[in-house]
Amino acid sequence: METLVREELVRKVYVWELPVRLYHWINALCIVALCITGYLIGRPPALQSATEASFSYWFGTVRFIHFIFAFLFFFNFVFRVYWGFVGNKFSRWNNFIPLKKWQWRELMCVLKVDILQVSDRPILSVGHNALASLTYFFTFLAFVLQSLTGFGLYAAMSTSWFPDLFSWIVPLLGGDFMTRQIHHILMWFFIIFGMIHVYLVFYHDYIERNGLTSSMIGGWKFIEEDVEDVNPDDRTKRCMDK
Repeated sequence: METLVREELVRKVYVWELPVRLYHWINALCIVALCITGYLIGRPPALQSATEASFSYWFGTVRFIHFIFAFLFFFNFVFRVYWGFVGNKFSRWNNFIPLKKWQWRELMCVLKVDILQVSDRPILSVGHNALASLTYFFTFLAFVLQSLTGFGLYAAMSTSWFPDLFSWIVPLLGGDFMTRQIHHILMWFFIIFGMIHVYLVFYHDYIERNGLTSSMIGGWKFIEEDVEDVNPDDRTKRCMDK
């Protein structure tokens, strides 16, 4: 009986298109691979082997894997930048920068739920909520800086034309040491962000019960019948009044 009532109150909305979902999971795979290999490159374990050196080239393999995923990470992100201009309304760039009053109100509503823990009411947004969108925008900037510093460091040891395009980064940042420090700090930023991101996805999925977790696999969310039709300004005013 409860299931029938629920079906009458909600409807499916196709939120995340296939290119966005592919980007998300490729990006997640790249970050995991890059963080693991990057940590090993920064703090290589002292492994010894009695075999011929050419048979124990494990560190070279680690660096090779790091470089492969670095290229995949970069061009996957370039594609996401492009899709931010041509994708549906939920993936457009104007969602990621809070330029309207209702976005700032929604941001405060999410803070009440996520940070202050003074409310457990659902945030009635169909795509990313305003705080998540702003966070992802800063994360995208971190992607850019991480790519610049990474390829800048790679340029000194590569004979390829593409890394050489970033050879100006290291002198701009004051040398190899500072560039490596920034690159290393950003690695820990992504590790911490990843843990918080996974927690909040499951947390909001539990509170909002709208298929948030599964939407990044199938693309669909389940929302109340009138949520998408309500003016965002009116919706966020009601949120602040609660």
